[in-house]
Amino acid sequence: MCEKFPVVSVTGPRQSGKTTLLRELFPDYRYVSLENPDLQDFALEDPRRFLDTYDQQVIFDEVQRVPHLFNYLQGKVDEDRITGQYILSGSQNYLLMEGITQSLAGRVALFKLFPFSFSELRSVDLMPKTLEKAIFQGFYPRVYDKQLLPRDFYPNYLETYVQRDVQQLTAVQDLRLFRNFVRLCAGRIGQPLNYQTLASDTGISPVTAKAWIGILETSHIIFLLPPYFRNFAKRISKTPKLYFYDVGFASNLLGVATPDDLIAHFARGNLFENLIIAEIVKQRFQTDWSPDLYYWRESNRHEIDLLTERSGKIIAAEIKSAATINASFFDNLQFFEKHVAGEMAVESFLIYGGLERQDRSAASVRGWQDLGGVF
Repeated sequence: MCEKFPVVSVTGPRQSGKTTLLRELFPDYRYVSLENPDLQDFALEDPRRFLDTYDQQVIFDEVQRVPHLFNYLQGKVDEDRITGQYILSGSQNYLLMEGITQSLAGRVALFKLFPFSFSELRSVDLMPKTLEKAIFQGFYPRVYDKQLLPRDFYPNYLETYVQRDVQQLTAVQDLRLFRNFVRLCAGRIGQPLNYQTLASDTGISPVTAKAWIGILETSHIIFLLPPYFRNFAKRISKTPKLYFYDVGFASNLLGVATPDDLIAHFARGNLFENLIIAEIVKQRFQTDWSPDLYYWRESNRHEIDLLTERSGKIIAAEIKSAATINASFFDNLQFFEKHVAGEMAVESFLIYGGLERQDRSAASVRGWQDLGGVF
């Protein structure tokens, strides 16, 4: 995209490895961190001279620290008409995207970088060997690079996120309540999002709850999975389900202290569902900007955990954390196939907590580590 756009932006959750990746991919680019007080003052006091000094092949990190610089960047790239002129990154995605959408729309190629995927960890032989350890550790690079314990990394991660990113937002005036809000969100993984009850449990208004969910989405802490309807207009009006981009962060918020805690944990099924769906979301973002993933639920509570449309058919998956396959695991898939019979073909998958791959009459069975090609 550097050959097509004057500006490239890389967003993603804090500590997902954006800076490291950009410096490795673009070794010939000058790296400028606007967390450096001297450089920040230069950009604030004389933005035109600053951009003349750093005029091309520059990585601006933490560019949201100087919000008015986006207006000058717009003028600079329009005047110079050079592709690959600037690469922008930053940890405060809410402010970064605000600057991009207001000043650089149509001039910037957008990319997202998430915590490690299964394939990335396998490539360096670091993929957790057990399901419980994968959920417990999560996939943030520093957990693996620095061999940090989740109980040390994730509480610090939450505090850093709140103090450095959230504190500057006018929508959040009580940081203690916001921390509690994030923990309550972890307890709602895989559930339809109800702003009224979430607000009541936190002690805030539904309007504030909706604003805070938006902050967590833009920060790439959580994502919302919309419901599937053949009538596309209905997708907007129905209730999405909530998931975390990193299941290790979610499990820590729920008080999981060891991998063994997850064997009989009340949220095991929800955390496993989060693990699988977040991994598939990462896979989809690697190949397509829009994941186009959904869940399906009908009035009698029959539910499909994850589905998409591909090549004129529906790909549907049921997700179960058990390591042993039970015949009842296929019930919702079979009901769904009958429900859409005559409208669209359905390819069904059961993703479970074991390791075997099987071809059953009701669905193809995949173990939790074997997700390639499913979606």
